[in-house]
Amino acid sequence: MILVCPACTAKNRVETDQLVNQPICGRCQDMLIPQHSIVLNEQNFSAFIQYSDLPVVIDLWADWCGPCKAMAPHFEHVASQYTNVIFAKINTEENPRLSQAFNIRSIPTLVFMNKTTELARVSGALKATELKQWVDQSLTKL
Repeated sequence: MILVCPACTAKNRVETDQLVNQPICGRCQDMLIPQHSIVLNEQNFSAFIQYSDLPVVIDLWADWCGPCKAMAPHFEHVASQYTNVIFAKINTEENPRLSQAFNIRSIPTLVFMNKTTELARVSGALKATELKQWVDQSLTKL
């Protein structure tokens, strides 16, 4: 399986059974599946989404959004519980082309993607238990 490094965007080949052992990037030695969310932007989004073989949960948010800020700790908590899903955040204010590409009408919006295919979407702030349930349900669509 191919994992894209969140730090340097290098493509890394990783065996599926190595996912639980916190694989590291062959180029920069950073963790390939961090126990927190990563930041995607207009510069790294395409390479990351196109080549990473793990599903990605994307939180589209803005700094001025109260519900986005309220959900952020829940998103980080759930991100720390999965070794088979990448959790990412996209600031809609700093990345208007991505916001437009996702057709964002309200925030926070969560999008579950497998490569370039959107498999699920939900808008509104979720608590950790709700978010985990949504991720688990979305994983069944793979």
